[in-house]
Amino acid sequence: MFETRVATVEDAELIAQQRRSMFVDAGQAEDASLQPMVENFVRWVRPRLKDGSYIGWIVETVEEDRRVAAGAGMWMMDFPPHWMDAEPMRAYLLNFYVEPVFRGEGLAYGLLRMAVEDARRRGVKVVSLHASKFGKPIYERNGFVQSSEMLLRLEE
Repeated sequence: MFETRVATVEDAELIAQQRRSMFVDAGQAEDASLQPMVENFVRWVRPRLKDGSYIGWIVETVEEDRRVAAGAGMWMMDFPPHWMDAEPMRAYLLNFYVEPVFRGEGLAYGLLRMAVEDARRRGVKVVSLHASKFGKPIYERNGFVQSSEMLLRLEE
């Protein structure tokens, strides 16, 4: 019923739109305020898709019309060597999104397993992410734990 493919540079706008929907559906932002984020994200993700530092996956239906059902991404971040991993790299998972009509089909779980296995094949020892209240249970069921990260938002 579904096929997963690796995202290409041509998918930058699609990934940005899924990112927008992810924030709106989670109640984290109003849709009207997200256009600057979408535009900046497209400019950010294109070169990373091209150089391979952003790996994206797109899930599509196998029907004739090939509807996009879900997507996810992994950013291979330059990260200072750390006590958990001496290598200067960390995988950051982002942009996990399933279209509402396809939720409950196990697509997010499948994308998560695919991303974690890809990170493992690359020799990554630490995978991080920021979870919405909706995503947190699936990440916890798959071994992710709270970290000690803190956040300071500098307002203009």
